[in-house]
Amino acid sequence: MNTREQIHALSDEMLENLGKLVEIDSQLGTPSEGKPFGDGPSKALEVGLKIADDLGFKTVNLDNYCGYAEMGEGKEIVGIAGHLDIVPVGGDWSYDPFQLTRDGDCVYGRGTTDDKGPVIEALYAMKLLRESGVELNKRVRLIMGCNEETGSKCMEHYNQVEEELSCGFTPDANFPCIHGEKGHLTMMAYSKKTKIISMNGGFVSNAVCDTCTTVVPSEIGLKEKLEQALSESKLQEYKATDENGQITIYAKGVPAHASTPNFGVNAAGVTMECLAKVGFEDDFVKFYNQHIGTACDGEGVGLKISDEFGELTFCNGIVKTADGVISCSIDIRVPVTFKKDDILKLVDGKLEDENGRIEITEIGEALFYPRESPLVNALYKAYVDVTGDTENEPMVIGGGTYAKSLKNIIAFGPEKLGVDYRIHGADEYILVSEMEEAVEIYMEAIKNLLAI
Repeated sequence: MNTREQIHALSDEMLENLGKLVEIDSQLGTPSEGKPFGDGPSKALEVGLKIADDLGFKTVNLDNYCGYAEMGEGKEIVGIAGHLDIVPVGGDWSYDPFQLTRDGDCVYGRGTTDDKGPVIEALYAMKLLRESGVELNKRVRLIMGCNEETGSKCMEHYNQVEEELSCGFTPDANFPCIHGEKGHLTMMAYSKKTKIISMNGGFVSNAVCDTCTTVVPSEIGLKEKLEQALSESKLQEYKATDENGQITIYAKGVPAHASTPNFGVNAAGVTMECLAKVGFEDDFVKFYNQHIGTACDGEGVGLKISDEFGELTFCNGIVKTADGVISCSIDIRVPVTFKKDDILKLVDGKLEDENGRIEITEIGEALFYPRESPLVNALYKAYVDVTGDTENEPMVIGGGTYAKSLKNIIAFGPEKLGVDYRIHGADEYILVSEMEEAVEIYMEAIKNLLAI
């Protein structure tokens, strides 16, 4: 059998093992002794390492922060870093998010593409490469992390207790190859004065707020005006009810990852636009529409910027009300050539007025490798050699990966450009045909990295 036939023969086995991981709800839980990220991530790591152990790899658990499967000998390490934690389920699923469900070439379940499926792909690439008899002049180590979605504390721990990687990749982004990741800027917006009784929506800060429920005082004719405005919006669903002197507005938009917010529809943002459109006078409605809005470009805070590698993106993920104050999380991806000081100068004087305020909570620098670097060339060559695709070039993305936490690695696959795998939304899926292809690409990538 040729390589692709060997991979296809293992397809059912790969899916069976992927199913063992998908059935675990491995979103961030309550920390306990020996389980820094809660029960779910620890269980996923236990199962992931058991799968690797059954396949004949040396396995190590690093205090339930992360673990790894390893093969080969030598001082240098080719590293592959994937994660087993997931974002909350959210949204309206057609399938059980914790049960692997196949429909033709599609396999549904939370984590199938982000990132449990790619972990399985990399593991089987290692298995087949080992069985091929290729000389393993370096160690090849698949690291399984448990906290990528909520801070990457797992990789902080790895860096404290383990050796530095010589080169490698994280299978947690797009093909053909990622040579840069935008900087990450987070903010929180707060109301000062508002007539809004409550406003709550969104489920994670790094995805577009796709559902939102807002309660405002009733006014004569307001419900009818709102229904008209909502009907003219891009919302998928909406409902306005007027009871006991209060109008409750339910809005359902479209989910999207914070790195590509233009693919989504912000339910909170549309609600604010509609309130202003119908003449609902309110300080925070005005502040939100001026500083946050639905444009996703950061213009309202002075950050409508771009460079040769991409534009800044701006995402409102969570809206909530506590003690009469409305807060909004803001996730921003900053073009790679802009530094922290550049951002601070641009937003100076634009984050507060009499109607509301915005606080910067974190600024993370960008990651960038020159296109001609050996690491980028090695991975890109593997992709081209397997797929024959020479039209798509290495690129810069807005998403953040383990490449910012571990030295000498970049993001590499497995998502194809232009395909929405719904990684942070309902009905996340993976294509079996692409899973098999990714295994072959990762085999070639490891061989190329062994030769660097």
